[in-house]
Amino acid sequence: MSDYGFIESTGAELPVFLVGVDRLAEWLEGQPEHVRNWLEGRTGTMKPGGFSRLPGADGRGSGLLWVMPKKPDIWSIAGLQSRLWDAGFVLDASASPDADMTDLCIGWALSTYRFGRYLKPDDKPKARLVWPESADRDRVAAFADAICFARDLINTPADDMGPSELEAAARGMAEKFGGTATSVVGDDLLAQNYPMIHAVGRASDDAPRLIDLTFGDPDAPKVTLVGKGVCFDTGGLDLKPASGMELMRKDMGGAATALGLAQLLAATGAPIRLRVLVPAVENAVAGNAYRPGDILATRQGISVEIGNTDAEGRLVLGDALTLASEEKPDLLIDFATLTGAARVAVGTEIAAYFTRDDELGDEVTASGRAVGDDVWRLPLHQGYRHLMDSPFADINNAGTGGFAGATTAALFLKEFVTDPDRWVHFDIMAWNNRVRPGRPKGGEPMGLRAMYHLIMERYG
Repeated sequence: MSDYGFIESTGAELPVFLVGVDRLAEWLEGQPEHVRNWLEGRTGTMKPGGFSRLPGADGRGSGLLWVMPKKPDIWSIAGLQSRLWDAGFVLDASASPDADMTDLCIGWALSTYRFGRYLKPDDKPKARLVWPESADRDRVAAFADAICFARDLINTPADDMGPSELEAAARGMAEKFGGTATSVVGDDLLAQNYPMIHAVGRASDDAPRLIDLTFGDPDAPKVTLVGKGVCFDTGGLDLKPASGMELMRKDMGGAATALGLAQLLAATGAPIRLRVLVPAVENAVAGNAYRPGDILATRQGISVEIGNTDAEGRLVLGDALTLASEEKPDLLIDFATLTGAARVAVGTEIAAYFTRDDELGDEVTASGRAVGDDVWRLPLHQGYRHLMDSPFADINNAGTGGFAGATTAALFLKEFVTDPDRWVHFDIMAWNNRVRPGRPKGGEPMGLRAMYHLIMERYG
């Protein structure tokens, strides 16, 4: 575990005054005249995220001002770390009483994240923050460790994060947090009836596999997570252009999100029997690659005509969702970087999700709002099922017509879920295209915090 820039107090740290934007006038009234004069006219400082050094009566610095939003959230001080220097700081939140110090510290911790595996070591001294007395240190560490674990998985390129390396990372996490791990690899997938996982991954030198993790009391409520683990996606024989492959390291972002959420649930002792299924493959091109027009068998027993080999994620998820459904979990959640259509619908910074059950959908939306993890429900409209009809098989993996791509992908997955009223499907970007406080450019496990909140509200 990283220390994330936290320290114990020595009494010599510089105070950072966290002041709610709606309390600025009141706070200023209580400041010495030289501070009020210093801040007069600094309009940029007087809005959320505003920052200013405060002068002392002797001309030396007396502290810092950081303006908070009316409703503080996990990201409210995440931008602070980049404004500070090599010194110790202590938070004074007396003028922002609604701020949750644990949430603020999670945001601070995530703002220190740097994916440095392939970079020269960054030995530059950084700002240090005194642990606030009211912050739950274990909770801060659990959230930061889980999210940074998922970010690292996504950011690691496929030459170091293929199916075998993803399995090793999953096994290592399970061992660390008291879980068990098994896998079905290569031709054993055919012997044990996972034909679609095998078909998608068989052209790679790194054999396809189904990773299966379990945690917790077998008699507790069953929650199962499924994550798309396509470690690199060339598109297969329906080859992507070069621009389309540039970010395909992130095509296992669903698996990384599921594994990060599993780590968080295990680390915080969620009272559930947790299972995680990750079909891990590379969609490669070789003489034995599956082809457009092929008709695949499935664990579910239905046949699938391949309309496009670049619609591979739904295939590997289909076999995994069938397995997940066999033990009838109380809640089944899958995460996948599944369609560009979802990005068109909600952009790259919102996690699109689908569920058939309105009550469950309301829970997901409410959980996202409660923790500031942006999610948005899209329609699981059964009327579009005809777009995947095939004259040669029970279903085609690529919808026709070019419309409702995210919905048709979700409807394809629904064919493999026994009880859709207990199922939530996330279609996520898993990548930050721009830098925001606490969220650097690169891998991001979207929907993780929302689903943690939902699971703990239900079972915790």
